[in-house]
Amino acid sequence: MNTEIKAVHFTLRDDAREYLEKKIARLHNAENMIVDLLFTLTKDRDFAAEATANFRWGVSIHVRETDFDLNPAIDKMMDKLEAKISKEKEKMQDLRKEA
Repeated sequence: MNTEIKAVHFTLRDDAREYLEKKIARLHNAENMIVDLLFTLTKDRDFAAEATANFRWGVSIHVRETDFDLNPAIDKMMDKLEAKISKEKEKMQDLRKEA
């Protein structure tokens, strides 16, 4: 799984990067399904945390969350991302059962 983290309009501090990497580690059960995991953290008035996950079978999912602080934005985004990944995983398992 290739992981890319970008910060836009601000410099991502090491502690924030480590926090995100710790959250990414929770996705270890989906590593064999995801080819690319791209994160973009943007600072305008609020922080926006976006993630795009590209699966082996060509499906791509995208989530975005905003908050006044970076860590809560990351938390909300990761919760959404985990839910979407597990939903996609269930879809694929259901398709395999039908085949």
